[in-house]
Amino acid sequence: MQINKTKAIIEAILFSAGREVKKNELMLSLELSSDEIDEIDEIITIMQEDYKSEERGIELIKIDEGYQLCTKKDMYEYIYPVIDKRTKPNLSTASLETLSIIAYNPKITRAEIEAIRGVSADACVYKLLEYGLIEEAGKVDLPGKPMSYKTTNEFLKMFGYSSLNDLPELPRYKLDENKQIVIDDLLEEEKEGLTEAPNPEREEVEEEKVNQENN
Repeated sequence: MQINKTKAIIEAILFSAGREVKKNELMLSLELSSDEIDEIDEIITIMQEDYKSEERGIELIKIDEGYQLCTKKDMYEYIYPVIDKRTKPNLSTASLETLSIIAYNPKITRAEIEAIRGVSADACVYKLLEYGLIEEAGKVDLPGKPMSYKTTNEFLKMFGYSSLNDLPELPRYKLDENKQIVIDDLLEEEKEGLTEAPNPEREEVEEEKVNQENN
């Protein structure tokens, strides 16, 4: 099959689907075997470069093991007044902290989230479930069989990640006035004024060293 024809078919599928389409779905439609998977990857890469042109208003993004056509971010201000009347997620700092914890700890339970944050996570978890940013990941083999949670592809799209492997490295911890660890949200990393979490063992060694020097 000619490459231009294949590109046209993939474009038609992604446009019509209006969602992320898995690579195996594209291969099935194009009647390609597993030995030809590299062909799909090469064509997708070419298409992504084509869409990068300033003359194009859409882009082809990768989400986990699938692909989706979407409008470019800088086109949002022109699109919203015409068709986009959906309610946008309004996430509080607490919800963003909870979302961050789940993103970095897939299949985490509500009790574990609360142990990290030090407060109830019920409202935040319900809100994130409502927005489709997290989903149930199955029950954990612990007393009471608690439910665990993980992020969804909607989370990846919202934050512009292809997979959880693209998450930025965790910043150093900083402490609030109550000496509790603060989890920075994923939208903005504050790199100034960070305080390293205390290490009692190291502090004792340093104190002993100072005493020896004074003697």
